[in-house]
Amino acid sequence: MQHESPIKRRKSRQIWVGKVPVGGDAPIAVQSMTNTETCDVAATVAQIRALERAGADIVRVSVPSMDAAEAFGMIRKEVQVALVADIHFDYKIALRVATLGVDCLRINPGNIGREDRVRAVVEAARDRNIPIRIGVNAGSLEKDLQKKYGEPTAQALVESAMRHVDILQKLDFQNFKVSLKASEVFMTVAAYRDLATRIDQPLHLGITEAGALRSGTVKSAIGLGMLLMDGIGDTLRVSLAADPVDEIKVGFDILKSLRLRSNGINLIACPSCSRQEFDVISTVNALEARLEDIRQPLDVAVIGCVVNGPGESKAAHVGLAGGAPNLLYIDGKPARKLSNEHLVDELEKAIRARLLVAP
Repeated sequence: MQHESPIKRRKSRQIWVGKVPVGGDAPIAVQSMTNTETCDVAATVAQIRALERAGADIVRVSVPSMDAAEAFGMIRKEVQVALVADIHFDYKIALRVATLGVDCLRINPGNIGREDRVRAVVEAARDRNIPIRIGVNAGSLEKDLQKKYGEPTAQALVESAMRHVDILQKLDFQNFKVSLKASEVFMTVAAYRDLATRIDQPLHLGITEAGALRSGTVKSAIGLGMLLMDGIGDTLRVSLAADPVDEIKVGFDILKSLRLRSNGINLIACPSCSRQEFDVISTVNALEARLEDIRQPLDVAVIGCVVNGPGESKAAHVGLAGGAPNLLYIDGKPARKLSNEHLVDELEKAIRARLLVAP
C-alpha cells in the first residue's frame, strides 16, 4: 500500500483560486482547459462537468471577446469548479469577467498596454481577491527578447516572466502564480528551476504543446516529473492534443506515481505473459473503465500468475493472483477463490465493497 512521498516540496506563498488553495502545503491542483467554443454555453458547460467528474480542481476557459465574456458569466452560474478566464491583450475583458465570478485571471500585465490599464485590472483583482496567473510561453516571447536571445531559451522565459512579476510587485500585488512553458523538456525544466529561486509565489507547471495522447503523456511525465521530484510545482496542466478529460487523468497519474496526490484507483497490473491464468489486459482495461467514477484512493493489484501475484496482492487493498483457481486478497489476506467466468464482475464488486470500509 502506498506510503507518504519522500519529496520535500518548495515553500511557496499560498493563494486561493476560488475555494481551491494553491501553494503552501496544499495538495498540487490538477487542471485542464476547455476546447469548446466559449460562446456555445451548453457545450462548454457539458465539458466542464465532464472535467469535474474526472476530478479537475480548476478549469481554464478562453475568453477572447466581450461576447465570450458574457458567455463566461452564464457558464459560471452552471458549474461549481474553480474557473480561470484566459485573456490576452484586452484589459476590458478582464474587468468584465472580474464582475462575473471569475476565480482567476490569466492575463500578462505587460501585454495589456498603458500603466492605467494594468492598474485597473490589478485593482479589480485586488478588490475581489482574484489571483492573476502570469503565463509565459516560448512560442510568444516578446520581440525584443526574441532578438536578444535569437531563439527561445530558459533565460528568455525567466526574463519575460520577471518583467510581468515586477509590474505586479510595483503595484504591491502579490496574489499571483506563474507558468513558464515550452514544448522542449530541458528548456522548461531549467526555466522553472531558475524562477523557483527568484520568487515565492506558486508555480503552475506544464510542458506546452506536448503532443498527442501517447507522446504528450510521456513528455509531460518526464518534464513534470523532474520538477516535481525537485519539490517544484503547486498546480499543473498536462497539455495534450486529446480530450481534456485525458489531461486530468494523466495529471493525477503523474502525481500518484510520485505519491504526491491520490485520486481514485491505483491499479497495479502485470504486463502479462504466457504464465497468465486469465486475460490480464482485457481484465485491467474493463476494470479501469468501470471504476472511473471512483475518487477515493485504493490500491488494486491484478497479477496473472502465482510468481508475483501473491506478493503484489498482499501489498494492496484488493488483489488478484492468477492461479488454478485465481485467488482474491482483501487487505493482504486471502479472501476467496474466483473463476475466470465472472472475473471482472467479482473484482468490481470486491473493490466497491472495500471502499465502504474505512482505510
